[in-house]
Amino acid sequence: MTPEFGLNAVHRYAFRFTQADVDDFARVTGDNNPLHLDPAFAAQTPFKRPIIHGMLGASVFTKVLGTEFPGYGSVYIGQTFQFLRPMFVDTDYEVTFTVQSINPDKHIAEILGEVRDVQTGKVTTKGVATLMHKEKI
Repeated sequence: MTPEFGLNAVHRYAFRFTQADVDDFARVTGDNNPLHLDPAFAAQTPFKRPIIHGMLGASVFTKVLGTEFPGYGSVYIGQTFQFLRPMFVDTDYEVTFTVQSINPDKHIAEILGEVRDVQTGKVTTKGVATLMHKEKI
């Protein structure tokens, strides 16, 4: 069932990434920074262990906005991101999307997304997506 979409509508999605996901992302993008892939290297950083690529963590935006909320037929027009805290493999996260504004004449909406670490409740990533959807906006 497709969630109701309108001003102030909220949609949540739980997820986690594995080391295999990080490895695949590194292979596809070519970003083989050892901060993401090498525990010995990462141990020497302030994070003390490998962190997920920021854009891999943020990829949940396109997954949810393109397939669930508003869903199929969404066209990305713009996206902002702030990477506030590191994300780690095998950690539970939840992203909350809230519709901030709608322009029904142009079928455009701005949607705030905030990724939270489920255990700590702290926001790791946030941003605003600008989408067009002819049927749902």
